[in-house]
Amino acid sequence: MAAWIVVFGFPARPDGTPTPELARRIAAAALAARRFPAARLLLSGGPARGAPAEAAVMAARLARHGVAPGRLVEDRAARDTMDTVRAAARLIPRGTPVLAVTSGYHLPRCVALLRIAGLAARGLGATPGRRIPRASRLYWSLREIPALAWDLVLALWLRSLGRLSAA
Repeated sequence: MAAWIVVFGFPARPDGTPTPELARRIAAAALAARRFPAARLLLSGGPARGAPAEAAVMAARLARHGVAPGRLVEDRAARDTMDTVRAAARLIPRGTPVLAVTSGYHLPRCVALLRIAGLAARGLGATPGRRIPRASRLYWSLREIPALAWDLVLALWLRSLGRLSAA
């Protein structure tokens, strides 16, 4: 059971349509919303490179998938993974079951950070697209190694200062 579904953003196109990566995360979020009909969804991501806020794009698409707008909480201020985790920790009570939804390569980092913040997190990885070039998949996977190390150290430091813990 998940009381909350935390959907990590990815930049949208300047015209407001989701990129393929964001579309996959939205599809996974829609699946999770159907699987856990009582769960609220935290949609995360602000505007990037002249594109609209990722959270707004996700909210519009999830509404088209039949997810009630009252279940959606938009975090349009988040600029990165740690911002999303900090927003979740401020909003969601400690120990609450949370389902992190993001791309598979990004999932271990997101789940680890949510757990450090005091949430009972597990993950659902968006299905990777078949058309993604191997070089791109390798880039995003390798990018996670230093990002995971950096964010883990940052999260532990913030928690020790009392600035990262669930409500």
